Parts: sequence; C-alpha cells; structure tokens
Amino acid sequence: MRAGQLAVAAGLLALLCVPAHAEDRDISRDTLPADDGWAAEGAGTTGGAAADAEHVHTVTDRAGLVRALDGGSDTPKIIKIAGTVDANTDENGDRLDCSDYATGGYGLKKYLAAYDPRTWGSAKPSGPQEEARQASAARQAERIVLPVGSNTTIVGLGDSAVLKGASLQVRNADNVIIRNLDVRDAYDCFPVWQPNTGGLGDWKTAYDTIWLTGATHVWIDHITASDRGHPDAKEPTYFARNYLRHDGLLDITNGSDLVTVSWSRFADHDKAMLIGNSDTATSDRGRLRVTLHHNAFESVVQRAPRIRFGQVHLYNNRYEVTDDDYRYSLGVSTESRIHAENNAFHAPGHVEVADLVKSWNGSALHQSGTLFNGYPVDLLAINNAYNSGSERDLTADVGWTPTLHGPIDSAAAADRAVARGAGAGRIP
Repeated sequence: MRAGQLAVAAGLLALLCVPAHAEDRDISRDTLPADDGWAAEGAGTTGGAAADAEHVHTVTDRAGLVRALDGGSDTPKIIKIAGTVDANTDENGDRLDCSDYATGGYGLKKYLAAYDPRTWGSAKPSGPQEEARQASAARQAERIVLPVGSNTTIVGLGDSAVLKGASLQVRNADNVIIRNLDVRDAYDCFPVWQPNTGGLGDWKTAYDTIWLTGATHVWIDHITASDRGHPDAKEPTYFARNYLRHDGLLDITNGSDLVTVSWSRFADHDKAMLIGNSDTATSDRGRLRVTLHHNAFESVVQRAPRIRFGQVHLYNNRYEVTDDDYRYSLGVSTESRIHAENNAFHAPGHVEVADLVKSWNGSALHQSGTLFNGYPVDLLAINNAYNSGSERDLTADVGWTPTLHGPIDSAAAADRAVARGAGAGRIP
C-alpha cells in the first residue's frame, strides 16, 4: 500500500473513531450567537449553515479538501476535517518536502553565497538564485495556499482534527466560520533575504497559518494555531539572523472587518497576530473591527496582537509569557483604538508590567481589570510612566465603547476558564 493510500486509510479510521459525543453534537451548522463580538454586526455570521446536502463534505486528505473548497467559490458549503490533513502532499497523497519543490537550480548554500551582505551589500536580491527561489516558492504555494470562499464553514471532527502545513486564505470573502481545528506549521521552504540599509536585514517568510485579507464577517472559534513540528527557535542562523520559516498565526489585514476570534489558543510562535498591515493604509479607517475574547496566548514573543487603525475589543484573554526572547503582547500602532478589559497575564520574574505594551505611533489605549501574576495593574499608567520618552503618552479615550459582546467575566474567572476551555477539541 502506498504512503498516500495509507494516509487515506488512516483518515477514514479517524473518522470512524470520532467520539460519540462529537457526532451527537453536530457543530457544522452552528452560527455565531447574537452579540458575540464584531462578527455579529448586521446580518451576523452563518458560514455554510445554508449548504445543501450536496455541499456538505467530510475530508481526510489534501485532495478532498481542495475539491471541497471549490477554488474559493461562494457556494454555501460545510467542510468537515477528519484526522490529519497534510497540505504538503501530492495528488496521490504522498508526502512532499522542500527538495520536491526546489527548481531552477535553487540551493540554500548557493543562495547564501550569492547574497551574503559582506559581498552582495544592501541591494535587494536579484539574479539566478533569487529567480530560482521565486520559482521554487511558487511551486510550494500551489500546494499549500488554500483559498476559502464566502459562505463557508470549516470544522474539525472530534477532538483531534489537524490541518498541517497549509495557509488558509480568506481573501475578499464574506461570511466564513473556522472552528475546532488544530492548524499548524505553515512552513515556508524558501524564505527571502531582505537587506536593510540601516542594519543587517532579516529573513521574510510568505505564509500565515490563517490570513484574512479583505474578508468580512468571519468567526474563528476553538482553534489551536502553532508552529508545532518545525519551531523557528530550532532553525539555524544565517547572516546573523534567525532563519525564520513562519509568518503570522492569524493575520487580519487589507480592510478586513467584522471579525470575532474566540476560545482559541495561539502558541509557541514569534509574531502571532497582526491587525492592519501598514501605517499608510488609510483606507483601513473604519474597518478592522475585531473582537478577541477568551483566547490563550502561550509562549508568544510578540503581536498578541499588534493593531493599526482597528477598533479592537480585547477581553477575557489569558497570556502566558515563557519565552526568553519575549518582546511585548499588545502592540498599539497608528490610529488603533483598543478597548481591553479583564485580561490576565502570567510572566516570569524578568518580565515587567511595562513590557506588556509597546507603542509605535499609537495614541490611545483603554484598559481595565487587568491582572499580572494575580495582581491588579493599570497597563496605561505603567506604560506612560516607563515609556522612556521614546513614544508619546497614551490617553484612555479610544472614542468608542463596545456593545457587541457576551458576559464579561472577571480576569481571574476568565483566566481559569480559558486555561481549561480554549483551543481545538474543547467545544462544550
């Protein structure tokens, strides 16, 4: 039996082994509850709840998932993922690795030799090896970039559904639900070197695990997102910079709007979540309205989240800081209007309250009910006292008060509930 056939058989076995309680509780036609964050605005978010029987799919491999997604069509559809679906597989289900995508004579050693800053300088890479890298990257993108269209629900079956190596992209689509799914390791085989005239430069990767771009009315609930399988911390250093393989876990950019992210777990990653991608994207004004509640951010170095322009309601979330390279959690950037309530932070002794917030041209932050290692703290006052003059003081007036939300628990109660209930496989 070929490797692909074995994978299909394993997926079918996983489907047969879905716990009885998961089958009794069919979540695939669930819709976002009324008032549950910004995604409940207007007509709300129903995903593929209106799908007819012909457009309800259970998938166990990449080929089945691609067929079910239908090229990102707007047809109402429900996609149930059983077992582990690996995006880095061929049409027969056989595993692909980076060498299978490489073409045009690309080789990492050749690439490093060609663009070593000591000899290449600070110019943007060009020439045969960069062309070969781009061609190789395009081959990988054909396999792992999966477009999600409007009126779609994607759910994991049972408590162990995994989507591995994929970049789910909700591009210019409306009314999408993604739930109960472990999404991991959107691994870029071919990062690009980006020189910097003012410094060494950095490695740039291509794939967010989930990317919302121009998307509206999206509900993401009870997912687990991580780099599991290929943590960037174990990657080598080239040109004195970490050879990063992952971009964001969940990025919400390019005018995306009316998004609720709930009861999810973001773990073991550098840059977790970006809301708004550019200081100059003034067309984002009035958009990027996002609610984040009852989520766990564990061992996340930064961007939990970083926000530009958006009206973001951030309540009842749990933060566990463990990484020695920790930078910050809340990024207050251009014209962001963050309303943060009753969030709990846990951190080791070398991390201070002043480290939790970082401002880049930000102006305001509303915060209340924050706990730090069990003690009440005022993030705004402490940020203003310790920002060392590198940024202007933030004001408490963000110009709006959230109205679309469920009950807001105390930070202590939410802390316990999120520790128990956030992430894939934990829908009550």
